[in-house]
Amino acid sequence: MKISRKHTDKARIEMIPLIDVVFLLLVTFIFFAMSMTINRGIPVNLPVSSAAQVKEKDCAEIAIKKNGEIFFNREKMNAQTLLSRLVLLHRELPGTKIIISGDREASYESVVSVIDTVKKAGISGLSLKTEIDNRESGAGSKNTLRDRK
Repeated sequence: MKISRKHTDKARIEMIPLIDVVFLLLVTFIFFAMSMTINRGIPVNLPVSSAAQVKEKDCAEIAIKKNGEIFFNREKMNAQTLLSRLVLLHRELPGTKIIISGDREASYESVVSVIDTVKKAGISGLSLKTEIDNRESGAGSKNTLRDRK
């Protein structure tokens, strides 16, 4: 007796190309997410400095625009509100450091006023954010911090 075999193969989805596409989408999503989180502060035109870099961990940021507006962690506020927020922050997290991003066209008085406000709040860890001066290499790098205590 002879058994005849009918065409019984079922259609199937190839898994390897599907996995490749999923990984490609995952990598693309990661790159887009990383590119959106790089600039988390208020855009200011930073001054140039050739100081060493300080790592930004456990830091809060104060930005001063050229017209004198003050932003604490991207929230606009006046000097009195800033002082109360910094005092509260210092009570909750005593080791927190402050990074000041002052626009190079901001008045010297407004930057010094913010520094005084930070010191009045009792915070001693203070850094000034600048651009690094690489005139020899022709490139300027942002996010260089100069640490002052």
